[in-house]
Amino acid sequence: MSASSSVRSRVFLLLILTAFAVTGRADEPKGGPPEFKRLKFRSIGPAAGGRVDRAVGVPGDPRTFYAAASAGGVWKSADGGVHWKPIFDEQPISSIGSIAVAASDPNVVYAGSGEANIRGNVEAGDGIYKSVDAGKTWNHVWKQEGQIGKLIVHPTNPDIAYAAVFGHAFGPNEERGVYRTIDGGKTWQRVLFKDKDTGASDVCFDPSSPKVLFAGLWQARRRPWEMTSGGPGSGLYVSRDGGDSWTQLVAPPKPDAPDADKDAAPGQKRCEGLPEGIWGKIGVAVAPSDGRRVYALIEAEKGGLFRSDDGGDTWELANDNHALRQRAWYFSTLTVHPKNADVVWFPQVPLLKTLDGGKSLKRVEGPHHGDHHDIWFDPKNPDRIIDSNDGGVDISTDGGATWYAPPLPITQFYHVAADNRVPYYVSGCMQDIGSAEGPSNSLKEHGIGLADWFTVGGGEAGYTAPDPADPNIVYATEYAGYLSRYDHRT
Repeated sequence: MSASSSVRSRVFLLLILTAFAVTGRADEPKGGPPEFKRLKFRSIGPAAGGRVDRAVGVPGDPRTFYAAASAGGVWKSADGGVHWKPIFDEQPISSIGSIAVAASDPNVVYAGSGEANIRGNVEAGDGIYKSVDAGKTWNHVWKQEGQIGKLIVHPTNPDIAYAAVFGHAFGPNEERGVYRTIDGGKTWQRVLFKDKDTGASDVCFDPSSPKVLFAGLWQARRRPWEMTSGGPGSGLYVSRDGGDSWTQLVAPPKPDAPDADKDAAPGQKRCEGLPEGIWGKIGVAVAPSDGRRVYALIEAEKGGLFRSDDGGDTWELANDNHALRQRAWYFSTLTVHPKNADVVWFPQVPLLKTLDGGKSLKRVEGPHHGDHHDIWFDPKNPDRIIDSNDGGVDISTDGGATWYAPPLPITQFYHVAADNRVPYYVSGCMQDIGSAEGPSNSLKEHGIGLADWFTVGGGEAGYTAPDPADPNIVYATEYAGYLSRYDHRT
């Protein structure tokens, strides 16, 4: 995070604390590890947001939303996003990478655990969960460790679903690729696989013809000290029989290449317009209003936004703006407007969109947190939008003209510390929000609220340290050796 980003994060948290000072406490957790059953856990805040990888609603239902938190489980709102409650606390995993609702039966919800935005602190998942009662109860339908970045459900059959499984972030494993269930999650079949080093980054339907699917495979490896994105395993694939068979779409060889006069390799199709060389992460989407229009965000030396107007047979580079390619391993998703094939939204560091099929980009203005991960449109009312980002979710009911950001209590603390006051105060450095400190208890009737928490430093991934001789003083650290000193009195 840059210095300017640190300042924005501090300002953002102060605005949240001010705007929502009158809100009540966050929902209390429902338990803990077995050895701590005698202890009663309670939330002390702050309800200032945290990273959400994907959020969805129910088509045609303005009240219902689900949010998949990278470290906070699944949350649900039944009043249009004003109030939220955790609905996944009884499960053994809290990192959720994807969530999908069956459009034909909104009681059916699939949740994929383990986020596929493979940061150095990424949490592993343990497979796929399914609910048939709109999130009241869950069944663990596929049990595998790893990261699941995308789930989609057949538009007319809730028993058919697909999962883009990245697999392990830190090492090779076989459980990678695209998986399919046709019996409501009882069994899962791997229908697309490259090798043990390559997982799936995306999978999507042609909504007008769900036998047609596109998928991106991504070769990547996370190590504690570095990230490698890209390799010969990465590629863009299409299936026209519901996933039974797949064809890799590749760039044609140069005219003077040794294999220029040869046919494409088995299982491959040469497509004019696709980039040459090694690819990294791939995001792909089909326009719901026109199945011939396909967009792909491709991480490559000559990558960017690629567009096809003939269902994936030929392509053109629509836009190579760096804003679409920065930190491609962390972003690279896109959503096409349900009713206009020329309108595409791109969750990036800022929230971007195109209104002309990719030729130009426009920033979506609003009080957004930044670092966006996914956009969901209500296909029956595209003015209803939910945006997932590192600060939680943003909701719009007027096509993005105005936004509301509910303060979900899913803040990710990297480290925590306590001082020696009575009651003691707790401080810590939070993901993309800065460092904060608040009381462990309160005599106020409503308990500990957002107004009781203070920003005591910037950054993320660092430590806080209260002065043992003077608890008014709190030190905070972050990237690049940054050290700050906060005094509650001044």
